[in-house]
Amino acid sequence: QDSTSDLIPAPPLSKVPLQQNFQDNQFHGKWYVVGLAGNEVLREDKDPMKMWATIYELEEDKSYNVTIVMPLAEKCEYLFQTFVPGSQPGEFTLGGIKSGPGRTSGLVRVVSTNYNQHAMVFFKVVWQNREVFWVTLYGRTKELTSELKENFIRFSKSLGLPENHIVFPVPIDQCIDGSAWSHPQFEK
Repeated sequence: QDSTSDLIPAPPLSKVPLQQNFQDNQFHGKWYVVGLAGNEVLREDKDPMKMWATIYELEEDKSYNVTIVMPLAEKCEYLFQTFVPGSQPGEFTLGGIKSGPGRTSGLVRVVSTNYNQHAMVFFKVVWQNREVFWVTLYGRTKELTSELKENFIRFSKSLGLPENHIVFPVPIDQCIDGSAWSHPQFEK
């Protein structure tokens, strides 16, 4: 069965705003994933998604080393990525992606942020000829106002995502707070 047909198509980039005058030095640091919506995201009421954290470290070449920290079973999982500056400030390509049979390209766009509380970021990855896209609602804290969440829902729906593709992960302490940063990556 061909699974490409049942994915909600990725929106044209004209529907995805870009944060004006993006300040990369203010965006760095730790963000909690407060909301997630995408064409491969499905809400599971019986097994709700747990919150995870993403740390952006700004490098001298204006790229970000990005560390994703998530709880997996009884341990903490660490994923590392590089976001390479794209054609305009606030837009990035995923570094280290080898063209070939698997992942061929990835785009990251900061839709909006006020840097010290919240941000919305759009991701699109072409994976084995399937366009997977998602939007992340980041918070510097684990809770954001209902107004920001409503905004996020509205924006996600404007990209063609129905309600059951929009998830608000459950806040947790495991992995994403203090003690997790004893990982060797963070011992500078």
